[in-house]
Amino acid sequence: MTGPPTSPGEEPLFGDGVTEGIVRVGDTVRRPVRPFTATIHAYLAHLRAAGFHDAPEPLGFDEQGREVLSFVPGDVPREPLPAGTAGDEVLVALARLVRRLHDAAEGWEPPPDAVWGGIPPAPGGVPAADGKALIVGHRDYCPGNVVFRDGLPAALIDFDLAKPTTRVTDIANALYYWAPLTDPADRPPAFAGLDVPRRVALFADGYGMSTRQRQALMPAAKAMVARFHTGMRAAAEVDPVFARYWAEGAKDRLPRAHAWIRDHATEVTARLLDGR
Repeated sequence: MTGPPTSPGEEPLFGDGVTEGIVRVGDTVRRPVRPFTATIHAYLAHLRAAGFHDAPEPLGFDEQGREVLSFVPGDVPREPLPAGTAGDEVLVALARLVRRLHDAAEGWEPPPDAVWGGIPPAPGGVPAADGKALIVGHRDYCPGNVVFRDGLPAALIDFDLAKPTTRVTDIANALYYWAPLTDPADRPPAFAGLDVPRRVALFADGYGMSTRQRQALMPAAKAMVARFHTGMRAAAEVDPVFARYWAEGAKDRLPRAHAWIRDHATEVTARLLDGR
């Protein structure tokens, strides 16, 4: 989403309201530098070197000290989500995009002085329940961070929450938003009435999840949403933006999502393993 220019040659970009001061300048995006910026630039540079070009390219810093990234063209869906975003073909394209990201990230060793973002910053690492080594994943596949072209997910932006994680937990993050793994009362209208277990299995097939990863998915999703709740509650105590999110419904949505995942884990896992 864009707004009127605030200075010649700069076009404000408005997303979810978490990060202020983001502007477009020509084919670049300028953002305020944060403690984790250098680490994320190193990660994005690795992804590009590994052949993953569906993310911003880090281009250094400008004369104002802002980070400079390439502008990623395309359409970013906004609330209320268009009906087309709930299509099966969207889910499969996203699964393949996440798989390409994970494959490109595999084997990358973050610098010894790596700093990671978080809400709030959490202790590093999650259990490798699927038996795979940790990778640095995106960890925030909300619709505002997925760029569409020709009606399908084609690129990812906003890597502020990228951090070492497991493939399964990162997949759970994508499915939280796009299956979605939420209580029916909290799903966007375009996603109401969808067969979530079928959609989870569709994503798993598109990604190429192993049997072990499928078995680990719902426990990982349950633990992830519990961390969402704990982290958001802590952030709400110190950050006015997250205090607003908390008051506007996160304090209720996240426990409902946790309960839905708990109550439907067996059904979803059975669909995931059907025929395997």
